[in-house]
Amino acid sequence: RVGAQVVNVAMTIAGSDSGGGAGIVADLKTFEAHGVWGTCALVAVTAQNTLGVQAFETLSPALVRQQVLSVAGDIGVDAAKTGMLATAELVGVVAEAVEEAGRPPLVVDPVFVSKHGDTLLADDAVAALRERLLPLAAVVTPNLPEASALAGLEIADRDGMLEAARRIEATGVGTVVVKGGHLAGDASPDLVWSGGEAHWLEAPRLPGRHTHGTGCVLSAAITAELARGMDAPDACVAAKAFVARAIAAGVELGAGVGPVNPGWERAASGG
Repeated sequence: RVGAQVVNVAMTIAGSDSGGGAGIVADLKTFEAHGVWGTCALVAVTAQNTLGVQAFETLSPALVRQQVLSVAGDIGVDAAKTGMLATAELVGVVAEAVEEAGRPPLVVDPVFVSKHGDTLLADDAVAALRERLLPLAAVVTPNLPEASALAGLEIADRDGMLEAARRIEATGVGTVVVKGGHLAGDASPDLVWSGGEAHWLEAPRLPGRHTHGTGCVLSAAITAELARGMDAPDACVAAKAFVARAIAAGVELGAGVGPVNPGWERAASGG
């Protein structure tokens, strides 16, 4: 086949976003921006826009599982990520499917609520996430409220982020990224905790309201770098730089919180 290429493959296991700013839509855009072939297993369909999530429905656990195995059994998966998983049953099914697929490097973005405050994970699913999925994860990327729930403590400062990272690591996660965007002040530091060592990714808080999809793009960028063979801590550093550019290139859409732009490089070049 003339011109055929061998490419790395990344999979996203998450919900859709009809507004195009988050979920599998943002993940696939991010994979493409990294030169990685994106595949997906759709967990839920949402009706949402820049103002919030108006409705969502989950797919059957059997169909979610089969999507993962259909891709893994033919195309292969070099790295995968999870996003919105909605229920404890779906968390368990996804964990089983990842194991059946050969346990590719897995990034868990523990999506509890949307950027607009809409609940996307049932309360009883948090324990399932901690017990079933985190032990399979190469990287987990909670924000402060998510890290608080996973670690069982309130986080108000960097010391709290460090303690949360230690507790989350104890579940079996390889690398923990505690995102500091909810901290007070002008800084937005992220903590990368790996192998018992802390690495702070310092950054100023970027101005602007268009931040929808930030967590999805960050975790997808980490996944893409893992699929290309980068080790986890370096992938987190690279992803932080990528998402900062995506935030700076946020898109003016709708009347609410607009999306970040994972296609910032193409937009900057006029492509």
